[in-house]
Amino acid sequence: MQEFLDMVRFTHEFHMGGAFVRMLLAVICGGIIGLEREHKRRPAGFRTHILICLGASMTMLTSQYIYIGLGQFTDLARLGAQVIAGIGFIGAGTIIVTKRRQVKGLTTAAGLWASAIVGLAIGAGFVEAALIATALMLIVELLLSRLEWFIMSTARSINLYIEYRDAEALSQMTQFMSERRVQVNDLQITKSGADSQNPCVIFSLEMPRNLGHDSLMTLLAKLDGVISVEEL
Repeated sequence: MQEFLDMVRFTHEFHMGGAFVRMLLAVICGGIIGLEREHKRRPAGFRTHILICLGASMTMLTSQYIYIGLGQFTDLARLGAQVIAGIGFIGAGTIIVTKRRQVKGLTTAAGLWASAIVGLAIGAGFVEAALIATALMLIVELLLSRLEWFIMSTARSINLYIEYRDAEALSQMTQFMSERRVQVNDLQITKSGADSQNPCVIFSLEMPRNLGHDSLMTLLAKLDGVISVEEL
């Protein structure tokens, strides 16, 4: 424990040894954060998080070098502020809207932004906060994702993407929901994409408490004319 505290104090000092330890910590923290994204096969994974965290750390180290090493008066937070704003361009590249009108990539974009902030904190020498933030981000990505799934699976509101053959199938679906007291809040008819000519519908539903998500989807999939059912 004492060795760890000595290393932390060592990083507070601005010299080549301290800068090397800060950059090494940035690589480690960025890699830890990116492992979970890499495991889930996200566009921005292990190496991307490492490079962003390391780059942000180098930004703060450069600011300190200009002020301390070169003796030039400058705002130490100016370069870091550009990182916070600029990381949005990379984050936006991970966010997509699928043909089913789902928004994907928000968690990855938020992780990239937070990884950059961790890098800035390490580069500034605020190592303690950076390590705590890294641990909390792991808890959010690994543990709270299960809580999020449980909340979504038990929610009464649900959005379904259903591909069907004709208007008769759509009529059967609406009648089926009415019989089981499933309230239709919104209904949007669209196309499934270039690879299929079948119409699709997006239902926004309010479900009764005695009917689960999986049960509803299984029953709908058994109706004549229904090709596929997917929860958004």
